[in-house]
Amino acid sequence: MVDVVRSGSADAGSANAARAAAAPAAARTSGPLAGRARRRYWVVLGALIALALVFGVGLLAWDNPMPIGSAGFWTIAEMRATSVTVMAVVAVCQAFATVSFQTVTSNRIITPSIMGFEALYVAVQTTSVYMLGIAGVVALQGVPQFVLQVALMVGFALLLYGWLLSGRYGNLQVMLLIGIVIGGGLGSVSAFMQRLLSPSEFDVLSARLFGNVSNADADYLPIAIPLVVVAAALLWLRSRRMDVLALGRDASTSLGLHHRGEVMRVLLLVSVLMAVSTALVGPMVFLGFLVATLAYQAADTHDHRYILPVAALLGFVVLSGAYFIMRHVFYAEGVVSIIIELIGGSVFLFVILRKGRL
Repeated sequence: MVDVVRSGSADAGSANAARAAAAPAAARTSGPLAGRARRRYWVVLGALIALALVFGVGLLAWDNPMPIGSAGFWTIAEMRATSVTVMAVVAVCQAFATVSFQTVTSNRIITPSIMGFEALYVAVQTTSVYMLGIAGVVALQGVPQFVLQVALMVGFALLLYGWLLSGRYGNLQVMLLIGIVIGGGLGSVSAFMQRLLSPSEFDVLSARLFGNVSNADADYLPIAIPLVVVAAALLWLRSRRMDVLALGRDASTSLGLHHRGEVMRVLLLVSVLMAVSTALVGPMVFLGFLVATLAYQAADTHDHRYILPVAALLGFVVLSGAYFIMRHVFYAEGVVSIIIELIGGSVFLFVILRKGRL
């Protein structure tokens, strides 16, 4: 009997030891990657860099009618380089903004779109066509108009954050709810004005309301690129602080972090990135969510130093790969954003309905 008890205790101890040894391998951490996890991360990062180079070079050189190396070849490649650069800018904006926003809100489902950036863009575009006709779309093109749209979106975000987070009873949940209400109200006003447009005006407006790389102008890039580089660099430099923010308000405060001030700084940088992306190409609601979700799965860590680069590369691979396939395989370049939104929306529903950890 004693031998049986000892044998059972030994088996239970072995099982507990096995579970304890397996637990760290399955759990994600925010500390330094080591061993197998480190090798896996660098393999994933290398594969994403290779895919980004393949799709980027493919968009520049594939189906180029001029001989390789000729002056005409490089002229066409330079024209296409604008679209590739816009994709890179949008990928960085959506990836960094969504990952950072989900961290400060402690929610892996919502995205910065919930704050009404897309709704404000649609309202501005619709109002211009409603008030000025088709000439309104032309009037909104140009560097001053681009700067004005970015300034409006960032100012709207700062007003919302400053009002709701600086007060005594201010909290993030109320801010998100008010953002939803404001976005819904702007959407309703836009829908009302769209019903009053003529068919030709509505067709022109619809082309602007779909997120499309062709909406961007090369003249916008000298302003957009510095803004994105500065905002993205500041977010990456705050990676360790965001690791602490991810622990929650109480834990981060007990660790000596000024929670409210840090949240407002991150949200300011997020608003700059989202404003640039939306003003540059238009609304892309589910791109950021798709990229952030895939980045957590690929990096298999919660350390923002590792997640942010993977998310940015994934965003560029998704955008450039989709445009390359739709342009050169299906000859339907204009539906790229619709397909990305469809896939992103499907992933969103899958995450909501899925049980277990993300």
